[in-house]
This record gives sequence, C-alpha cells and structure tokens, in this order.
Amino acid sequence: MKVAAFDCGTNALRLLIADIDAHGRLTEIRRELRTVRLGEGVDATGQFSEAALARTFAVCDEYAQLVAQHDVSRQVFVATSASRDVSNRESFVTGVHARLGVVPQVIDGAAEARYSFIGATTSLPRLQPLAMVVDIGGGSTEFVTEDAAVSVNVGCVRMTERHLHNDPPTPQEQEAVAADITAAFASVPASIDLARISTVVGVAGTVTTIAARALGLERYDPKRLHGAVVCSEAMQRAGTELLAMTRSQRSALTYMHPGRVDVIGGGAMVMSAVIELTGAAFITVSECDILDGIAAAAAAATP
Repeated sequence: MKVAAFDCGTNALRLLIADIDAHGRLTEIRRELRTVRLGEGVDATGQFSEAALARTFAVCDEYAQLVAQHDVSRQVFVATSASRDVSNRESFVTGVHARLGVVPQVIDGAAEARYSFIGATTSLPRLQPLAMVVDIGGGSTEFVTEDAAVSVNVGCVRMTERHLHNDPPTPQEQEAVAADITAAFASVPASIDLARISTVVGVAGTVTTIAARALGLERYDPKRLHGAVVCSEAMQRAGTELLAMTRSQRSALTYMHPGRVDVIGGGAMVMSAVIELTGAAFITVSECDILDGIAAAAAAATP
C-alpha cells in the first residue's frame, strides 16, 4: 500500500510518501521538509498568525502536487503541539482540507509520543526492550517507552520565542530557559522509571543536527546519522558550541538546515537537560520518527 503521511509541527511541515508491505516494512518513495513555523507567536498569542497559515497552506499546495504524482491509497495528516494550543484551529483545519482533501488530526502529546516510538523502534529493531524514545519538537518534547508516555511543553521554538532574544543568547536568557525546562521535566520520573531505561533514542531535527556536529560531519548525512550511537558528553559539548554561536555563524554550517538556525540553541538546551535527566552515557540517533510512525499507522488502519 502506498501512503502519504504529513507531520505538521510547530516548526516544520513534512511529507513522507512510502510503500508499506504486508509485513509493515516501509520503503521510502519521497521525504520532504519545509520550514513553515506554524507555531510562530502561538506561545504568546494563543492563535495562528495569518502569515504562518499562509506559509503552511502554500506548502500544502506544493505537497498536493507531489502526492498527485503517485498512486497513494491513503493520506493521514497529523498536527501536533502548536495546533493543540490555538483558538483559531478551525481556520487551519479548513485550509488544509481544501488543499489536500484530508482532515488534519490534531493529536495529544500521548499520541504524538506513540507515533514517534513506532517510527524510531521499527527502524532500529536491535534496540534493547527497555528503550526510551525522546522527541524534541518545536513546541513540546515527548518521552515514550513501550508502556508509558509523557509530553511536556518545552521545545526549540517555544523556548527561543519565550526567552532567547539576543544573538547569541545572554547567560540570563539561558538561565530562564533552564528554569522552564527543569520545571517541565519534573513530571517525567513520576510516569517513567528512568532507572530501568537501557537506551535513550533521540529523534527529530534538534537531535540529528547536534549529532551531526558531535560526529564531525562535513554535511548532513542521514545514512551516517541513523543508528549512530553518540557519546552524551560529545552531544552536550556540540550543543553548547551551537548555543554560543551567532545566527550568522550557525547559518554557515554545512549540516545546518536553514529553518533550524534560529532555534537550535533552545533545542540544544533541551537536549542537554534530557541527558542530565536520564543520566544516559550515550544517545542513539534515529532519522525515523513520528512521520514514519504515522505512515505505518496509516497502512495498518482499516479502510
């Protein structure tokens, strides 16, 4: 079955067109990412801006043309953190449906976490049973195991918009971010026994970008990154270096996606806090994430 999966987060709108066989094995046909920053200003205003909706709808038009080139049996559009927090959600839902013919599913943090877990663990079958997937997004961060999930409202865009206004961020701004993260992460140990976790798997752009720096990659290379086991100290060091850079310096990095230049510092602080919280000596990196989980669920769903 050919499926089209859409993941619309706070920062990016992504598309995966894939062929999934009867055993659930996924063959990627096309994977696309566009930075639309749908969640721009949402933390402060509680609604999508007209400019953010326009950027998102323009990419929906583009993706509709791509999907039309393939014999897709099913489409699933999932919207996450930013779409949970707004008062004008109906404008977004109506606009997406008009362009793609699919009604967006605005999912809660627990569902987001489950999709991420499926996407990451299916692609890395040799993971030990007591693995925890951590998905650092634009507006939220998910912690998920086989039997538990926690979603907290800290992410690279939310923390940047709320606190990181100078270039580079000041120590006082960094302290404010750290305080928010510490308060949010306090709820995680109540739901997940972190002492039992054997492996921490990091997914999404914050993790993979920091890992690219930690590994010394000259360019962004998904094949090198997927399944890489990276020393946590190297991840924290790389994150600290990115946080200290100016945006101009970050934009010159050959592995840095343009849409991540202004928010990677906030994401790096979340990543460092994840390492401190879990005590993980290593982070396993996965290029497969919520988008792959959405595609798998689309194929498995009954007609």
